[in-house]
Parts: sequence; structure tokens; C-alpha cells
Amino acid sequence: MTDADLREELVRAARAVKQRGLSHGTTGNVSVRAGDSIIITPTACDLATVRPEELAAVSLDGEPLTDAVPSKEAYLHAAVFRNRPEASAIVHTHSLHATAVACLAELDVQDALPALTAYYAMKVEALPVIDYCAPGDRRLADLAGSAARRHATVLLRNHGPVIASPSVATAVDVAEEIEQTAKLFLLLQGRPSAPLDDVERRRLFEATTARERKTR
Repeated sequence: MTDADLREELVRAARAVKQRGLSHGTTGNVSVRAGDSIIITPTACDLATVRPEELAAVSLDGEPLTDAVPSKEAYLHAAVFRNRPEASAIVHTHSLHATAVACLAELDVQDALPALTAYYAMKVEALPVIDYCAPGDRRLADLAGSAARRHATVLLRNHGPVIASPSVATAVDVAEEIEQTAKLFLLLQGRPSAPLDDVERRRLFEATTARERKTR
């Protein structure tokens, strides 16, 4: 894809994030890998209205390459891309229910959400929790980058989910699946639930991953 194509694709994804209710105000950020650099939404932008020419570019170290000011999470995006070479896109949202889960005191930090549905199991292998750091803090980037070596999805404590994917459209879909499962999880609080067992979850995820690889 050309730089212009990547920018158009990123803008479509950014608008989808907003249209699906995964971002409010000027929260959330989206990026795509562009060779040895990253195209990313600018700081304090409304994902519903951002234009291709307003997007920023940063190096794989997170350093700005254009006059446009990148999202404060540019270093986080860069760290994830460096540690997850198969990823071509990253979506970070502050979606309501996923962020609510990230604020719970009692949380399984190895995997924040159970596989309540087959559709979640198909898209999310695990959702480990990253310790709280202020938005934009380099320590947060380091923690997310380290986790990205093993996981495509993480949940930032008191903040929201980060999804790395081979395509930006898939990353948006996974972000939406995490949000819907977080909503189910909160609705079921205090009630017995019956999530999928580990064997079925693994089977569904591996089957889906194998199908997706064949279509790339």
C-alpha cells in the first residue's frame, strides 16, 4: 500500500472506532505500520472527523517524523510494533465497559475476561492486565511492549484495551468484541456464569487463527 492508501485505511478505522461507540470525545488512538515508520492519529483528535492529511508519523522508536503532533501514546504503539513484528495495526480505546473492568480491584491480571462466548474465544487468546502508569508514560510503553511479545491484546489498568493485529479492520473488530464481553462480564457480576473451558477456548482461537492466515 502507498502512504496515501494507509492513511485512508487508518481514517476509516478511526471513524469505525467512534461509530461503534468505542471512543468518546478525543480519546483513543489508532496506528498502522508503514515500513520502518508508523502512521498514527494525532493528539487530541476526534476519531470521527480526523482527515488523512492530519495524521502524524513517528519512527519505530516513537519519535515524531512530521510536524503533526502524534498521540501521547505514540511510544506505546512503537513499543508494541517493535516487539510484535506480525502486527500491522494497533487500536487503543477507552471504551466504557472494558475500562470499567480495568478499574476493578479484584481482577485476574493474567486474563481479565473469561471467554463467555465463542466469538470472544475466536478473537482473543488472553487479556493480561498491565500495571497502571500515567497516559504517555514511557514506563507504560515498556510494559506494553514486553507484554506484546506474547499477547496481541492487553488491558491497561484504569485506562483501556490495546489491540495489535495484522490488519486495522480486524483490530477494530477485536476491540468491539472485548467491549461487548466486558459488558457481559459486568452484567453477570454476582451471578453464577459458565464460560467456555480452556480446551474449547484454545480450539476456537487456533481454528480462527489458521483460517485467517490462509486468507492473508
